[in-house]
Amino acid sequence: MYAYGHLNTALTVDSKVTSRSQTTIPAPVREALKIKPGTDHLKYEILPGGKVLLSRQEATQEDDVMNAFLQFLAADIKNSPQNVQPFDMSRGRELVAGMDVNIDDDICDEE
Repeated sequence: MYAYGHLNTALTVDSKVTSRSQTTIPAPVREALKIKPGTDHLKYEILPGGKVLLSRQEATQEDDVMNAFLQFLAADIKNSPQNVQPFDMSRGRELVAGMDVNIDDDICDEE
């Protein structure tokens, strides 16, 4: 069922994929990653050579200021929907013209 693998591998475990493309995470993996069923999220990284790196997604800290702003925004939209206006995409293109924008990049505090 499971065995120790390559030199840099702590543990190698197999699992079967169902007809619905699902698999059960074997107990040794759940224990090693300290996965809590129903609460944790997993991160899959596809590596060269058909390998996948599976890790437990670290919990992100809540941003109280951002949450307060989003709650304010949601309440304002709910209470004053007449103030919501569509965004002019041509204006948006003007604002970012000449900028190198990648929406997948992380936003850092120093920027």
